[in-house]
Amino acid sequence: MINKQNLWFITLFSLILVLGIYYVSMGDETVKVLAGNNDVSEVLEVKESDVIVALQVEDDEAVLEQMNQYQNILLDDSATIEEKNDAYNALQALNNKQGESEKIEKLINSQFKYDNFVKIDGDSISIIIASEDHSKEIANKIIRAVQELYDTQKYITVKFE
Repeated sequence: MINKQNLWFITLFSLILVLGIYYVSMGDETVKVLAGNNDVSEVLEVKESDVIVALQVEDDEAVLEQMNQYQNILLDDSATIEEKNDAYNALQALNNKQGESEKIEKLINSQFKYDNFVKIDGDSISIIIASEDHSKEIANKIIRAVQELYDTQKYITVKFE
């Protein structure tokens, strides 16, 4: 019969053994990073697509947080039917907005071959293009192509990063 003290000893010993093997099997670069011996003089290059990816991750986190809030309301037993209906409608609107954003991103990718980020907020659509070329003609063509997707007038802005 194993008592609690022996069980804790075996558990901690196993953990120390696994961490020791992991440390020994790591490469030299990883050990330097963990030890804090980094050369800070290295310059990191930020590409245009990195900005787009950062914006997409930030937006995805915000959308996921909102979805979790709405889902918590839907699953809450103490919430009223009206609150649940509002949360359900808001969740559907959020999903529709995400679908529209993806559709616009694919349109710009296919027609203009630019990495982009699209943010929809009501009637305004903000588009950020990953390109060093700041062309008014391209921005105008993008605005026209996006506006063709809608029957009503949208406020579309294009920004080059």
